[in-house]
Amino acid sequence: MLSLTVFLPLLAASLLCGPRLPSPVLRWGWVVASALELALVAVLWARYDTPAEGTLAFETRVPWIPGVASDYHVGLDGLSLPLVAMTAVVFLAAALYSLRDEDRPRSRVAVFLALETVCVGTFAAADLVLFFVFFDLSIVGMYLVIAGWGHGERARSALLFFLYTFLGSLALLGGFIGLYVASDPHTFDMVELARQDPFAGGGTAAAVVLGAILLGLAVKTPTVPFHTWLPPAHTDAPAAGSAVLAGVLLKLGTYGFVRLGMTLLPDAWQAWAWVVLVVGLVSVLWGALVAMAQRDLKRLIAYTSVNHMGYVVLAVGAAGVVAADTAGAREVAVSGAVTQMVSHGLVTAALFLLAGVVLERSGTYEIDRFGGLAGRAPRFTALFAVAAFASLGLPGLSGFVAELQIFAGSIAAVPWSAVGLLGILLVAGLLLWTLQRLVTGEAGPATHRFSDVRAHELLAVGPLLLLSLAIGLAPRPLLDVVEPAAAAVVAVLGR
Repeated sequence: MLSLTVFLPLLAASLLCGPRLPSPVLRWGWVVASALELALVAVLWARYDTPAEGTLAFETRVPWIPGVASDYHVGLDGLSLPLVAMTAVVFLAAALYSLRDEDRPRSRVAVFLALETVCVGTFAAADLVLFFVFFDLSIVGMYLVIAGWGHGERARSALLFFLYTFLGSLALLGGFIGLYVASDPHTFDMVELARQDPFAGGGTAAAVVLGAILLGLAVKTPTVPFHTWLPPAHTDAPAAGSAVLAGVLLKLGTYGFVRLGMTLLPDAWQAWAWVVLVVGLVSVLWGALVAMAQRDLKRLIAYTSVNHMGYVVLAVGAAGVVAADTAGAREVAVSGAVTQMVSHGLVTAALFLLAGVVLERSGTYEIDRFGGLAGRAPRFTALFAVAAFASLGLPGLSGFVAELQIFAGSIAAVPWSAVGLLGILLVAGLLLWTLQRLVTGEAGPATHRFSDVRAHELLAVGPLLLLSLAIGLAPRPLLDVVEPAAAAVVAVLGR
């Protein structure tokens, strides 16, 4: 059933885009395919049971490239299942948001559905070659989205995105080959590599391999100083593309930190955990400070993503600082990192879709051209306010649960990581200031032609925020899945 979940969007793309179907049929077919994908994920969630150590749930293994001991091997655990579910939700929101878009719907539907397959496949992959294939194809898919349906300097932004992330993926491939060479017998299988621990004891070779993997993932995340491709990519991408880029593709990097770095190279991760922690802190503070200087709404949201992904990097860095009596705290930090990935995916996708509403109505992202939207667009105001509050970590919303876990676990393990709390304060002030400038005060020149959110936009954004509220008020169903996997990762680091 997991393989059907991975490839259903691609199958739907081939069925929808083969015959010459009318534009409305194509767009509604995209929505139906995305809804079916979400239904399959819901069934997987309902049937999920924490797998035994060294195994995965819904595991499928088929020989693929026997010469290098690479199989089609997929499976899920508490790290990947929540991200697969979040991916299905974000892509459905993108499909609903695009219901009225008439710009080459046939190609758009094909690219987005194919991109959904490669994103789900990356999270489900249990073989390094398979992971790399899906990971690399996600770069191609997003390049096509930005170049094909973006605006502004879309060709330049798409090329910058592709070159940065493709070069990062080459470093990642080098790290994977290093793991293959060091294993005995040689294998690309993640489960077998975790069992073997080919770089036990660390050393120079382990540091080089981990460095290559971290470089590839840091570009994708992105962390400072590899973040410079992100703001132009977001600014010039279409709204649905930005939602998928921020909501899903950035998580391929942070997920890789946990799945690959911490699990397959635990001794090297411990040795370099301080570096990862510092990079996370720098990303938290730099992302917040640079966001404060932005006057473009989309660039502002993009820099808050650097800040929020910095929280994840901070948490996984702190989890690698192994000391006596901190295992429980480090488990909380890893659990918070996964929760933050899910929360950020939902909330930032909603923010980017709302930014798309702003551009569609007014033709600009310039914040200072607005004001007084509360009176003219009350539904937009309510949605943007909830999304901003969730992003800044207001209690009762998912961001609070994630950030509470991250800082409770990180500070207990590494007390000086409390410096990162300043990032929360800066982003809270920034988002409240942005909200005030958009929706209160006198109407700006762009406000007079602003109409409120339409039904399909509400259907796209509303469920994302309702899920954030559900996680904030009742996080137990999510944490019941995540916490055993977080404990397993910490146990690997401490063995």
